[in-house]
Amino acid sequence: MAAQKSVVVLDYGSGNVHSAAKALERAGAAVELTADRQRVMDADGLLVPGVGAFAAVMAALNDVRGGELIERRLAGGRPVLGICVGMQVLFDRGVERGVDTEGLGEWPGVVDELKAPVLPHMGWNTVDAADDSVLFDGIRDERFYFVHSYAARNWTLEPYGAFAQPRVTWADHGGRFVAAAENGPLSATQFHPEKSGEPGIRMLSNWIGTL
Repeated sequence: MAAQKSVVVLDYGSGNVHSAAKALERAGAAVELTADRQRVMDADGLLVPGVGAFAAVMAALNDVRGGELIERRLAGGRPVLGICVGMQVLFDRGVERGVDTEGLGEWPGVVDELKAPVLPHMGWNTVDAADDSVLFDGIRDERFYFVHSYAARNWTLEPYGAFAQPRVTWADHGGRFVAAAENGPLSATQFHPEKSGEPGIRMLSNWIGTL
């Protein structure tokens, strides 16, 4: 029997850490909530949750040197999964209500307001999954739960070096936006898998299967 995979949920003050941890446990992982550097580095996977404003999440991440922990894991090919604002901060910049905040810069691009008549985008929506997506294997026709007004509306990263073509999944609310991305050891979702019922658990299980 294969050993249970260990996942750290980065505990930096985000509001949805406990629900994310419970969802990961349901998906089959051994889960720990911590920002301890060694525990973060040693885990099979790191999940970065995020709710609220881009600037506030960045400030809280910086307080625990979260960006450095994420960068060091990725440099060693160690998997990281971002959720909601935990995905948004992976981009170069976020612009919310006129506030322009520097992100972690793992992916090029800007997170800004959706061009939709009704905001926030809140509720269930379908996604257009990348053909070779691992995250959406077996669940590409399911619906997932979104709560957000901001997103990355373009994807500009090109494949480089040994990395394969990034797998980008899209959704639509007043226009297309990036719903998920899979890029080497770094993956992220704009929706909340922990609020997406059984499809969300299956998506997390798919990710855990890559660890």
